[in-house]
Amino acid sequence: MRIGAVKERHDLETRVAMTPESAEQLKKLGYSCAVEAGAGQAAGFSDDAYRAAGVTVVGSAALLIADADFIAKVRPPTEAEIDLFAAGKTLISFFYPAQNGDLLARAAAVGVNVIAMDMVPRISRAQKMDALSSMANIAGYRAVIEASSNFGRFFTGQVTAAGKVAPAKVLVIGAGVAGLAAIGTATSLGAITYAFDVRPEVAEQIESMGAEFVYLDFDNGSEDGAATGGYAAPSSPEFREKQLAKFRELAPQIDIVITTALIPGRDAPKLWLADMVATMRPGSVIVDLAAERGGNCDLTVADQRIVSGNGVIVIGYTDLPSRMAAQASTLYANNIRHMMTDLTPAKDGAPVHNMEDDVIRGSTVTYQGQITFPPPRPKVQAISAQKPQQKAKEATVDEKRAQAAATFKAQTKSQGLVLLGATAVLLLVGAYAPPSFMSHLVVFVLACFVGFQVIWNVSHSLHTPLMAVTNAVSGIVILGALPQIGSGNWVVVALASLSVLVAAINIVGGFLVTRRMLAMFQKS
Repeated sequence: MRIGAVKERHDLETRVAMTPESAEQLKKLGYSCAVEAGAGQAAGFSDDAYRAAGVTVVGSAALLIADADFIAKVRPPTEAEIDLFAAGKTLISFFYPAQNGDLLARAAAVGVNVIAMDMVPRISRAQKMDALSSMANIAGYRAVIEASSNFGRFFTGQVTAAGKVAPAKVLVIGAGVAGLAAIGTATSLGAITYAFDVRPEVAEQIESMGAEFVYLDFDNGSEDGAATGGYAAPSSPEFREKQLAKFRELAPQIDIVITTALIPGRDAPKLWLADMVATMRPGSVIVDLAAERGGNCDLTVADQRIVSGNGVIVIGYTDLPSRMAAQASTLYANNIRHMMTDLTPAKDGAPVHNMEDDVIRGSTVTYQGQITFPPPRPKVQAISAQKPQQKAKEATVDEKRAQAAATFKAQTKSQGLVLLGATAVLLLVGAYAPPSFMSHLVVFVLACFVGFQVIWNVSHSLHTPLMAVTNAVSGIVILGALPQIGSGNWVVVALASLSVLVAAINIVGGFLVTRRMLAMFQKS
C-alpha cells in the first residue's frame, strides 16, 4: 500500500502533510511513500531530502493520486481534486464536514473514504492524533510573536540608566489550547498576563502558568461554560453582558489582546467590541485567532492587518500555523502518522478500517460511498467534558472555632488517658522496685516524653537542619554510655554498646547530610 502527500494549492498555505521524518516512520509500518514534487519546498523540505528518506517524488498531483492508496493533505480538497480520486481510495486531511456539506456529498458520491483530522475525538487515547490541538498550539504561540512584532515596546519591564519601562499587559480571551499557548509565551516574555474563560475549572491551569484569571461577579448556578468535546459552550445573554462589562473595564489598561474564542461549526462570538477598541491606548495590538469565522473583534478583517482610528492595530491573519511551516508540518505529519499507526495494528502495510474504534469511527466522515457524519458519541467521554467536582462549602468562623474546640477536647482526652496509664505503671513499678531504679526510670521516661514531643512536632522541612543540632545530643549519649561499658554487667554492657552504635550512626549521618545541604549553597 502507498501513502502520498500532494502539494497544497491554497495561496496562504505553506504546510505539507508528510515530512521526511514521518515518511521513515510510515515505512516502518509497511507503507511505501510518495510526495508531489515541490510539496514541501515552502516548509523547508526539499525534494532531495524526501529522496534521501526513500520517498518517491512524483511530478503531478494527478499521477500521485492515481497511484497512491492513501492521500494526505492539509487543507480540505477542492471539488476538482476530489474528481481525481477513484472509489476505494482514502483521503486524510482537514475537511470540516459541517461547513462543507456539498464537498462531503461529492466525496461520498465518488466513493472516497475521508478521514477528517478535524474530527478526531478529544479523548485521552486520541491526543497524539489531535491535529486541531497541534495547530492551535502553534497559532497561540505565533499570535504572541505577531503581537510583539507590532507592539512598540518591550514585553518585560526594565529599569535602566535611560529610564524605566513598564511591562506590557496582555489579556488572553479563551483558555483552550491556543489560549494556554499564548499565556505561556506572553508570560515567558515577561508580560503581565491576564486570561479569561467561561469555564471556571481552567482557572487553576491559567494561574499555574503565571497568569491571573479574570473572575466575573456573576452568581448563576445554572451557568456552565463547559461543553462536550473539550470546547466551551455558548453563554447566556446575562452572562455575556457581565462579560462585556468586565472587558470594558479592562480595555483602557491592556496593551495586547489575544482572542481565541471559537466553537467549531459556529460563527465567532463578538467579545471585543468597537467601543472597547476606542478606549485602548494608541499602539495597542489585538490578534484575533477567530478571524476565519468572522472574528471576536468588531474591527477584524480576515487575512488583513488594519489600524483603527485611534491607532490600535487589529491583526486577523488566518494562516498563523503556516507562518511557522516547518514546525507545523512536523506536528501535523506526526498526527497523520499516528492515525496510520492505529489504522495498521499489525504494522504490515495492510490497513484495517475498524469502524468499531472510537477514534477511527469519529474521524471517518465518508466510508464506502456512505456519509458517516456526524459520528456517534464516543464510548469514552472527553476528560475536559466531565463536570468538575463541587468544592466543599467553606466553613464559617463559628464552625471553624467549634471544630477547633472539638479537636482540642479529643486530643486532651487521649493525652489524659495516656498520662493516667503511665502514672499507674510507675506506681505499680515503684511498689516493688528499689529507689535508685525509680530515679533512673523517671529520668528515662521524661527524656522519652520530651524528646518525642520535640522531634514529632517539628515540620518535615526542618528535619534536615535538625539533624545537625541532634549531633550534640548524640555526643552526650555516647559520653554517658562509654563508662557503662566497663561496668561488668553483660546486660548493661550490651545496652551501652548499642547506644554508642546508634548514636555514632546518627552523628556520622548528621555530618553527611549537613555537608550535602551546605554544598547546595556553595559555588562549584
